[in-house]
Order: sequence, then C-alpha cells, then structure tokens
Amino acid sequence: MVPTETEIKLRLSAAQAGRDALVAAGASLVHPRELEDNLLFDDAGGALRASGGVLRLRRLSRGGVLTFKGPRRIVGGLKTRDEIETAVADPDALQHVLERLRFRRVFRYQKYRETWSFSGQEVVVDETPIGDFLEIEGDAEGIHRAAAALGFATADYVTDSYVTLFFAAGGQGDMVFPE
Repeated sequence: MVPTETEIKLRLSAAQAGRDALVAAGASLVHPRELEDNLLFDDAGGALRASGGVLRLRRLSRGGVLTFKGPRRIVGGLKTRDEIETAVADPDALQHVLERLRFRRVFRYQKYRETWSFSGQEVVVDETPIGDFLEIEGDAEGIHRAAAALGFATADYVTDSYVTLFFAAGGQGDMVFPE
C-alpha cells in the first residue's frame, strides 16, 4: 500500500502569529526553523505535471529528501495524495542522476520551515516569498481538531500547493527569496 499525505494550509498574518498560537495550545517544537530549497523535476514532455504528479528534491542543512507525489484529491475539505519519500545524503549527486535520466528542473521554490507536534498531528510554520502559513498534516479528524484548537475554521483551509498559490498571485519564474 502506498503511503498517503493528508494536509491543509492556513494563511497567517505573520509567522509569529502561528508560533504564538502553537505555544498557547501546548504544541511542542520538533525541529527549529531552517531553509528548505526545493526543486521540481519532470520529463521533457511534462508527463508528471500532466498526470498531477510531482517529483521533488528538497535540500536541507542536513542532506535532502526525494519525494514523489501522486495526483491530489480533495476529501472532506482536505488535500490527500499518495506520497513516497526517502532521505538523500547527497542532494547534488541525486540531482545529477535525475538530469542524466533526462528529468529537467522545472521549478524552484524556497521556504523557511519549523516543525511542531500538536494533538498527534505535524504542524509546520512556513515562511514563503508569498506569505506565511501553518500546514497541518496527519489524519482527517486530527487535522480538523487541530485547526479548530488553533483558531481556524474549515473556511480558512487552503488546499492548493505553494506552486499554484505563487502563480495565482502573479508570480513569474521561481519562488525564491531575494538574494
């Protein structure tokens, strides 16, 4: 059985507002704030994008992660998709392998992320070039419960990807922080 990811995003006025809500609710910090640099790959014909899939190489200070995601589905107001991930010791070497296999880098996006645990769910505070967000990932009931405890209603749920949000906001090129 392929693992699935179930999640929502919630827009924040500022990252600190998300941190404050998490602290007030009794959440625990799991991993401090760090920069994530993400590259999306596809073949020359765009087959992954056409099928709703994603192949992402994420660079972190401690290595990287290769992720395949299947097409998204909205179930009960939550985004759900198949997700297979594996840790990568050398993201640069893996990028060269992907390019040798004729995958092309089609998009780059960055964010600062810190990871929290709350009510059995993973909650992250994401600071992106298009704004700040909480992202709650876990099981459907737990996501709804955590969002409500943090002061959000189902009308606040965002199920689009950061890539989609970037282009919807008029973004062009890659979604990266100014140098």
